[in-house]
Amino acid sequence: MRVTHLYESPSPVLSMEFFPPRTEKAEEGFGAVVDDLFSMAPDYMSVTFGAGGSNRDGSYQTVRTMLDKSIPTVAYLAGYGMAPSEITEVLDRYRDMGIETLFVIRGDKPRQDGFTPHPDSFSYASDLIAFIKKHYDFTLGCAGYPEGHQEAESLSKDIEYLKAKVDNGAEYVVAQNFYDNAYYADYVDRCRAAGITVPIIPGIMPVYSVKMARILAKVCGTTITPELETRLTTVDPDDKEAVLAMGIDFATDQCRGLLKAGAPGIHLYTMDRTFSTTEVVKRLRDEKLI
Repeated sequence: MRVTHLYESPSPVLSMEFFPPRTEKAEEGFGAVVDDLFSMAPDYMSVTFGAGGSNRDGSYQTVRTMLDKSIPTVAYLAGYGMAPSEITEVLDRYRDMGIETLFVIRGDKPRQDGFTPHPDSFSYASDLIAFIKKHYDFTLGCAGYPEGHQEAESLSKDIEYLKAKVDNGAEYVVAQNFYDNAYYADYVDRCRAAGITVPIIPGIMPVYSVKMARILAKVCGTTITPELETRLTTVDPDDKEAVLAMGIDFATDQCRGLLKAGAPGIHLYTMDRTFSTTEVVKRLRDEKLI
């Protein structure tokens, strides 16, 4: 399954992202998570891969399970600190599994004690993409940052880095989540002006908890808009049902606006949680937006 073929269709593409289970407890219910999400008939699902190769075996196992279920699957590769030989091993394994599309990011430095990057590791995602494109026949996707990557000097500079990734072989872009659609619209305009013509897919993450939303916004450099701030401060953070309902409403509003404005699809960051994702999708389907 090559993702770029999906984005050639005039119909918006629905995709979902999750990560392999990290604990025995999470693993117990993980099969149900995958089945519940796939029951919403996404066009494809993507599986994350830990930076530095962490949780590599879990990613392989999850990808294998999904392929066995005939789920259209995109595999991740976060290559921070990995030796070229390690990356080749990963790529060979995914190729042999039958994976055709890879989502490639540099990834952040793993938080594990004593981690030391390999001296020949790739410093930038653009270099990693160029390496893969030279040696393999994968369709490659990459990440975009509507508010700019936290390590970039500016949004303009970050778009230059994105242009390098596309020039080196990336064929589609998935945007990090944002809470104001104006960030995405402006980002797409800037990218087009910079000569980036590949599909740019908005990434949406519903609010799953007030605490999580604030932590992830800080980690990712995502702005909590005044509108969302009002909702976060007026909802009881201990009322899980109320928080989820607010998050579903907010995410659905975002998706509705994006799709009506002509976005090529919606990429939902599920955090391995099914209820919010399925509710958002049901509402969009009821409105015949996807």
